[in-house]
Amino acid sequence: MSVLKPCDIYGTILWLGRVDDRATTLAATPLPELQASFAGVAGEEHAGLTRPSCSRVLAQYPRNTEIRNTRQFSIVSQEELAAIAAGMGLESLDPAWLGASMVVEGIPDFSHLPPSSRLQAESGATLVVDLENRPCTLPAKVIEAATPGAGKLFKPAAKGRRGITAWVEREGVFRLGDRLRLHVPDQPVWAHLAEVRG
Repeated sequence: MSVLKPCDIYGTILWLGRVDDRATTLAATPLPELQASFAGVAGEEHAGLTRPSCSRVLAQYPRNTEIRNTRQFSIVSQEELAAIAAGMGLESLDPAWLGASMVVEGIPDFSHLPPSSRLQAESGATLVVDLENRPCTLPAKVIEAATPGAGKLFKPAAKGRRGITAWVEREGVFRLGDRLRLHVPDQPVWAHLAEVRG
C-alpha cells in the first residue's frame, strides 16, 4: 500500500533559477530548465549531498556541522509572491531577488505543504518537500539594492509565505511550463504536535 497519495492538485512551473555565487549575491540567474541530480543542480550554491548546518538547525547541531542537504531547492508560489509584494506595497516581486530555484502556480497554501510531500514532474523528476522556508534578512539586501526602502519590508510581509525547501528524490529535468503533481503522505497528524510546540 502506498504511503504517498497522488492528489488532483498540480502546479505549473513559471520560473526557474540558480544562485551561482552566494558570497557575491543571493540573487538567482533565470534559466529555461534545471537538470536535477541527487546532489541538486550543478553550479548552484545550494547543491551537494551534504551541507554545513545553519541557524535553522542550531537546536540539533553546532553551526557548520556537516549534515544531509535537504535544502537543494528553494521553491515559492506565484500566489504567495504576489501576496508578499502587496504586503510590501510593490506591484511585483522578482523571484531572483529571493534566490529562488523555482516558482510554481496553482498549489494552494504552498508554504505549508506537509513535510515529505512530493512534487513530481510528468518526466518523473521528483522533489521531496523538507520544510517551510522561513523568511530571513538575506533577500532584504538584494531587494533593497533593487528597490531602495523596500528591503526592510520583506521579512514581515513574507512570514508564512516564503515557500519551501526541497531535495531531489528522482533525478531529471525541470522545464518552464512543466506541471508538477502533488503527492501527500497518507499519515494522520501526530497527536502530540500542539503539546510539544507549546
